[in-house]
Amino acid sequence: MSLGAYCVICCRRIGTSASRLKNRTSWRNIRNIIRFTGSFILGGSLFLTYEVLALKKSLTLDTQVVEREKMKSYIYVHTVPADKLETHGLVWQARKELHKAVRKVLAASARVLRNPFSDSFSTVDIEDHDCAVWLLLRKSREDDRAARLEAVQEMSQAHHWHDYQYRVIAQACDPRTLIGLARSKESDLRFFLPPPPLPSLKEDSSTEEELRHLLASLPQTEIDECLQYFTSLALSESSQSLAAQKGGLWCFGGNGLPYAESFGEVPSATVEMFCLEAIVKHSEIPSHCDHIEAGGGLQLLQRLYQLHKDCPKVQRNIMRIIGNMALNEHLHPAIIRSGWVSLMAEALKSFHIMEASHAARTLANLDRETVHEKYQDGVYVLHPQCRTSQPIKADVLFIHGLMGAAFKTWRQQDSERVLLENSLVDEDRYTTCWPKTWLAKDCPALRIISVEYDTSLSDWRARCPMERKSIAFRSNELLSKLRAAGVGDRPMIWISHSMGGLLVKKMLLEASKKPELSAVINNTRGMIFYSVPHHGSHLAEYSVNIRYLLFPSLEVKELSKDSPALQTLQDDFMEFAKDKNFQVLSFVETQPTFIGSMIKLHIVPVESADLGIGDLIPVDVNHLNICKPKTKDAFLYQRTLQFIRETLARDLEK
Repeated sequence: MSLGAYCVICCRRIGTSASRLKNRTSWRNIRNIIRFTGSFILGGSLFLTYEVLALKKSLTLDTQVVEREKMKSYIYVHTVPADKLETHGLVWQARKELHKAVRKVLAASARVLRNPFSDSFSTVDIEDHDCAVWLLLRKSREDDRAARLEAVQEMSQAHHWHDYQYRVIAQACDPRTLIGLARSKESDLRFFLPPPPLPSLKEDSSTEEELRHLLASLPQTEIDECLQYFTSLALSESSQSLAAQKGGLWCFGGNGLPYAESFGEVPSATVEMFCLEAIVKHSEIPSHCDHIEAGGGLQLLQRLYQLHKDCPKVQRNIMRIIGNMALNEHLHPAIIRSGWVSLMAEALKSFHIMEASHAARTLANLDRETVHEKYQDGVYVLHPQCRTSQPIKADVLFIHGLMGAAFKTWRQQDSERVLLENSLVDEDRYTTCWPKTWLAKDCPALRIISVEYDTSLSDWRARCPMERKSIAFRSNELLSKLRAAGVGDRPMIWISHSMGGLLVKKMLLEASKKPELSAVINNTRGMIFYSVPHHGSHLAEYSVNIRYLLFPSLEVKELSKDSPALQTLQDDFMEFAKDKNFQVLSFVETQPTFIGSMIKLHIVPVESADLGIGDLIPVDVNHLNICKPKTKDAFLYQRTLQFIRETLARDLEK
């Protein structure tokens, strides 16, 4: 700056000098200008040369350091505290600005070239396999969908990389690639960074209090009676629990009978379960999911998930909430940022089928690259749970019955159960869900879906006292969920146990009345019924005879032999099915079933299990085991497999 000022002064002197001294003074000033300008140019050249050499030296990698860093599983980011920056002088600031300018030039040239990784790597100081990593990253961001899918597949099949290479992908990939890797069966868990640190709890607060606060902050208007019931119960019990922790007496406030099984549990864990079950119901409402996210629910649920690693029931409820939130695409960025993808990727690889299936549902709802369907609460894909190149040609749907569930109903017969350690080694010996392990292996071209819904034998055991759902109500609810999951787009077979078979018949009748659901009818190829009481059940008669003890639920009442709704359903279905080419196979128990420790009852007799269409096969088991084969070679499973293959033979050959 001083040199420039001097030059200006000299120029002014030249312009104002007397004419007689003009020539002599001009040459003197010109010499001075040349002297100082030359010094400035020479000094600037030396400075630039020094800085270029310094920059080159700073960009030159010590190969020994690189090799040492490759052995580590993370990448260091060097940071300098802000107070240290103030101690640097003018030279350091000038060098910083120069380096920033050089980086801008390099970035601009990269944008101009547009293809920095397509050319030869001869001038790049990295190894061949490092080039492949960056090429795959670039390929995963291309506009061509097929190229992106191929890049994710190649990444997932890479098992020879060093730790740092997986970490490069983890830090540099986009959310679409991250979800694709999470849904890839062979992907390494090192592709996923650990979740970000959770925010600290408020002072003098606990996880239970935070969960209660989150539940209390959710809207309480325009919700059904059962959701109000769950919310009020959870808030009531949590207030009593907090009082107990401060020295008060903890109890269930008069609600003990329906929840007597919880008396032996730790109060805080019990209350957390109440709150989670209420939040599960809230998460089925899209607008409430926004409130959960805005209230820090994703981080709070993650804290609970980590705290209760040894409590599968808590973890399943949390995954149900995240899976429901993932149905809303505008919440996907928040779910990904909070680190849930890495947790779901780990859960998907679990040997526990229930845990893996909950994670698979959540990831499928997040994956909009290869999945167009949406899996609502209670709809679980047992196969395929990961991305696959195997084309899916047909669907098989499993619908459980009274007191059943999406997984436990379809387990192997308990009498043949082996130790868990052995079952993990050989799933052919024992499986907790034979459709997931046996059927998926025997028929890989099938999409296998299992449905779950709440049922009860009596109002005394009802999950919600105000909830009295009829078969007609449940069938419409399930049909809506299954249609959202793409059921009806492919040929399919319905497989049901007990009351689930009545739901299947009712769903088909309802679909036949709606033109938009005609695909469900047209693509139904067949049905398998395991002890379905088409003409009523002795369980209903038994419940009515001692109704003052059991208080039979609405579902059980509809199963009585004199039930008008049941008779109407059978007549309407027979009229509907007479001109359809449905293939039907029915199994029925021949042994009585123990209800409790003292009551023995033949729940579905042979005459009630006879639909009037297809084959009826009696099996020497009770009502609970009619859908649980003893082994993979047992007649019950082999006959089921034969029916599926024969009924879908033409579709599977296409």
